[in-house]
Amino acid sequence: MPKQTKQAGMNQAQQQAAQTTATEFASETNVSEVRRQNQQSAAKSAQQTQQPTE
Repeated sequence: MPKQTKQAGMNQAQQQAAQTTATEFASETNVSEVRRQNQQSAAKSAQQTQQPTE
């Protein structure tokens, strides 16, 4: 029995580590996506500023 308990504990630790890694990856992905959107928005805004309106 103790071997099964130890194994279950290891599985839980591995799952938590995988979840943490996935969360960190998602955070980094979200940051880079927001940066990309901000750059696009800034470029679009700059284009609109340069174009005279009729």
